Amino acid sequence: MLNPLRDADVPSASSPTVRAPLFKSLVNAMNANKRQVVLDLGAASTAMLSMLGRSRTRVEIVDLVHFGGVERLNAAKPGKELERVCQSLLPNRDSTDGFDLVFCWDIPNYLSLPALSALMRAVGQRSKPGALAHALIAYSERHMAEHPAHFMPTADGDLMDRNGDDGVIDSPRFTSEALADNTGSFIIDRARLLSNGMQEYLLRFEN
Repeated sequence: MLNPLRDADVPSASSPTVRAPLFKSLVNAMNANKRQVVLDLGAASTAMLSMLGRSRTRVEIVDLVHFGGVERLNAAKPGKELERVCQSLLPNRDSTDGFDLVFCWDIPNYLSLPALSALMRAVGQRSKPGALAHALIAYSERHMAEHPAHFMPTADGDLMDRNGDDGVIDSPRFTSEALADNTGSFIIDRARLLSNGMQEYLLRFEN
């Protein structure tokens, strides 16, 4: 499931940018002397890999968007079938240390609640106690882009969407309560409302 870099990733002046303070806080907190294992559920980006490369970071990239992972999760029957799909999408437990940090981006908006719940439980099985997960949840707008964004960080620590123009679909507008009930052992640590109408969440894994 490793994704070839999708960087034609040269930012264009028209790409929308949003300030995401919780994302920026994660970047600023990275310790060059402390080894971390990061799971990125989105498309690979040279800008993101460069940012993570400033510290002793091992990155596992699982592109749930461009390799059909979102569709497979949503199509699977809740229960053992959905659990098997989650296990097949994520790195094997034997092949990675526990995750310290997980970037979910806006992918949760495109998953059914059973799929989101199963995915986060599977991620939790591979995460260290206290691991953090970052997510961007459609909140105040009734509609959202038809496809998940392709986010990449700017030099200032903001987030830029490289997808460009897209169709729109209805937004699920998950409440904090719905999110908390469907993220396994990840609990809401902090939340911020962003200028683009999304709610930025930082979730903490409690084993």
